[in-house]
Amino acid sequence: QVQLVESGGGLAQPGGSLTLSCAASGFTLVDYVIGWFRQGQGKEREGVSIIILRDGRTDYAESVKGRFTISTDNTKNTVYLQMNRLKPEDTAVYYCAAGPLAPWALSVGWGRPWAYGMDYWGKGIQVTVSS
Repeated sequence: QVQLVESGGGLAQPGGSLTLSCAASGFTLVDYVIGWFRQGQGKEREGVSIIILRDGRTDYAESVKGRFTISTDNTKNTVYLQMNRLKPEDTAVYYCAAGPLAPWALSVGWGRPWAYGMDYWGKGIQVTVSS
C-alpha cells in the first residue's frame, strides 16, 4: 500500500526556516517523481518543487527559487523540502505527492501542470509564517 506522510510543519517567523519531510512507503522512490505542492487559504493549489529520483533533476516554482531546496535520502525513502527565508505568503498546507515517472513526464511534456501526473498524495501539513 502506497503511503506518503508529511512532517516538520509548524510556525515560523518571517525570514526563518523549516524543513518538511515526506516519508514514502509501498513503492521505490527511484521509479517515481516526487513533488511538493501547497494550497493557501482561498487560493488554488500550486506546485512548489519536484525531484526526479532517477537522475536527481529538480525544478522549482519561481516564487520559491533560491529559497527552497528539495532533496532526498533514498536509504530512508524520504524526500525533504528545506525552506529558508520564509515569507508570510508561504503560509499554506503543504502536500507531498508521487507519480510514476514516465506518465508524469509525458503529461508535463504536453503542458499539463505538475500535479496532473501525481497518483499518490499525503494528507498535508500546515506551515504558518507569521511574526
